[in-house]
Amino acid sequence: MSETYYQSYGIVVALLIGGVGLVAVAFGAARVVAPRRQLPEKLTTYECGIDPVGEGWSQSQIRYYIYAFLFVIFDVESVFLFPWATTFERLGMQAVVEMGIFVFILALGLLYAYRKKVLEWV
Repeated sequence: MSETYYQSYGIVVALLIGGVGLVAVAFGAARVVAPRRQLPEKLTTYECGIDPVGEGWSQSQIRYYIYAFLFVIFDVESVFLFPWATTFERLGMQAVVEMGIFVFILALGLLYAYRKKVLEWV
């Protein structure tokens, strides 16, 4: 009995060693194959084939980040609606009420963002 128990750990350890070995081989091959010549052209900033002009630092408005953050939040939370939609008949009325509360909270967040004028691009 204990032999099969420890054999299962042996398989896990063997897979772990194999995975670490594959990563080590990949890094070693990259070190051997990668070119090492430092040319001035490689050290310049590349922007679609156009020579860079001006400073590399530019200021952008925070509203773009807030808009992207809101998109990610609502996109990720909307993913929770799809599994629920496929099985809501089996879940019963309690699941319908819970999802209604969830959608209401999402709508409140969207209303808050709209009232704070986060969604306007002007």
